[in-house]
Formats: sequence, C-alpha cells, structure tokens
Amino acid sequence: MASATDPSVSRVAVTALTLTDFRNYAQLSVRFDGRSVVLVGANGSGKTNLLEALSFLSPGRGLRRATYDAVARTGGAGGWTVHAVLDTDDGSVSIGTGTAPDGTGPRSRRIRIDGEDAPTSDALLTHLDVLWLTPAMDGLFTGPAGDRRRFLDRLVMALDAGHGRRVSAYEKAVRHRNRLLDEPGADAAWLDAIESEIARHGAEIVVARRHLVERFQVAIAAVPADPAAFPHAWIALEGDLEARAGPDVAPDALEAPFRDLLREGRPRDRAAGRTLTGPHRADLVVTHAEKEMPAALASTGEQKALLIGLVLAHAELVATANARAPVLLLDEIAAHLDPGRRGALFDRLDRLGGQTFMTGTDPILFEAIGDRAQIFRVSDGRLQPS
Repeated sequence: MASATDPSVSRVAVTALTLTDFRNYAQLSVRFDGRSVVLVGANGSGKTNLLEALSFLSPGRGLRRATYDAVARTGGAGGWTVHAVLDTDDGSVSIGTGTAPDGTGPRSRRIRIDGEDAPTSDALLTHLDVLWLTPAMDGLFTGPAGDRRRFLDRLVMALDAGHGRRVSAYEKAVRHRNRLLDEPGADAAWLDAIESEIARHGAEIVVARRHLVERFQVAIAAVPADPAAFPHAWIALEGDLEARAGPDVAPDALEAPFRDLLREGRPRDRAAGRTLTGPHRADLVVTHAEKEMPAALASTGEQKALLIGLVLAHAELVATANARAPVLLLDEIAAHLDPGRRGALFDRLDRLGGQTFMTGTDPILFEAIGDRAQIFRVSDGRLQPS
C-alpha cells in the first residue's frame, strides 16, 4: 500500500488558516509549519470547531453536518469565512469558503480558489482530500443503518467526486415518489417516470458502493495484521438490490430489475408511507476479522480500534488511488487508547506521511508523537504554541 513517503504520492499541508465569525472564533489567524498538528485544551475551548472549519475545505456540510447558518458565530454578522493556504507539490494554493453576512447575499456557500470563484464544491477535490474521525462516530457499529450508509458514502466520495450529487438526486427522487404515492389517483405515468429516475441513480449508487467495498478489502488485506493495535475489519453490503450486484456488474444491469421492484412494490409502499426497496435501505456489515465476530458485539475498546483501523485503511486507499496523501482530522483520537495503541497510531500516521490534525484534553496523550507534530494550546478561541 502506497504512502506519502512513496515518491508517487504527493503531500498536501495546510500552512495557514484564517477564520472569521466561525463558531466561537471571532477572528483567528494561525500559521503551521507543515507537520501534523495537535490541539490541546479543555472541553468547549474550540478544538473541534477548528477541525470543523478545516472540514469545510471539502464538499458537503463538514464533520458535524451542520447547516451553514449554524456555524456562524453567535453575535457575529451572520456570515462566516474559512481561508486556508495549502502547500502542494505544484506550489501554494489559496482556498476561501464561507457565506455572506446577513442581508448582503445568498446563504449558499461560496468557494474561491486562488481568487477565482469555483463553480461547485467538487473543485476542492482537485487540490486536497480531507477525511475525519469524530467521537460521534464511536457508535457506528451499534447505531442505526443510516449512520453506516452516510459513513460509507463519505468513503466513496473521497474516490468518486460525483457520488454526492448522485445520492442527493436519488434521495430527492425517492421523496417525490413518496409524495406521489400519498396522492389519491396519482398518475401512473408520473410514477413510471420518477421510478425510472430512482432506478438509474440507485443502480449507480449500488455499483459505486460495491466498487468501494471491493477496493477497500484489498487495501485492508495489504496492511499487516496487528490485532493488538488495530484489528482488521471486513466489510460487506447488505440489501435487496445489493444482493443482485456481482463483482463486475454494471449499473445498466441493475436498473431494470430495480424499476420492476419499485413498480411491484407500489401497494406495499403506499400502505407504509415510504419506499421500502433501494440503496437507502442498505446496510454496511462490519466484522472483526480475527475473531470472526460482528463488530457490534466487540468490546467498546475493540470497536474503537476497528473504526480507527477502517479510517486509516481508507486514508491509505485514497493516497494510493489519488496519488496524494489526505489531510486527516482526528477529534479526541487518543482519549480511549492505551499507550501501546497510541504509539501504534502515531507510527501508522507517520508511515502514511500526510498532515494530521488531532485534538485532546491532555498533552500527555501525545507524548509518543515527539517532534513529529506542532502542539498548540487552545483556550477561548485562541491558539498558543506549546
């Protein structure tokens, strides 16, 4: 598995960050030297807010999936900005994103790259990949299937920029079908048309997810087994349509069967008030490989280690596929790891070779990282080098 220490894999580092009216930061301007970064401070000091700001350097609504209005500072002008300078193999890149203050423009997010407006947020993927792990994801294996689907789709998006638009179009079409089914005497021709759209986008989603799972398994198998640190996790897709998707299936082969399932299921779906077949009902099944046990039945510590292992394997897959090491955002990553696993984590990140931003309440948790990272103390929305 390639890493940023491989000359075929480039490295991207955030070297400057400026925030205005973002969460608890009225104004912040900080420079980084290109190494990884550790943010230490009390709960509520603004560590996660800073990671969230960095997560807006990727498409979507950031690591908290917040609305744009929600991240604007209370008492501020209503808008917010995040500006970053990236150091890349091709030189420096400037990225700015944010929303206009109240009453001065649309509430949609604007993105500028080197001073030019970007047509869509997908343009950010030309310059960097941002991946993250947060405490909210700790219940991934025991929580609802929807959380695992969103996790999986985020993994797919890092390798397939169009996947996010695909999922949005599919979900919009499913909502439209649900409304039509609820209308007495709904026109069958309209249902046929919307179901054709659902089938097209849904088949593409299933194939994209299946392709990611296949590549992921190869990436996981390429990492030497180390159950004492981060055990291997095998993943699989479960669902009506997913069961029909063989290794080399194309979307066209799934589209007609899916359309037939939707048509046949109209009476059932009308009674249920929702569409009961499709990739929006799929689940990501995760297994502790060494113990051949569902991840949901593993101990809390094992689940955390499995999740970290999945995120690191995905980061390595992205580095190989995109020939560029991703920027990782790891919130409270060391809090529930014993010293051995903390050391293994820092060594694994070192081998990956990209820039990582980590948070924690106690600097002693990061002793093993040595001089491989800059350490900052965070207090009341301010950063001080430690």
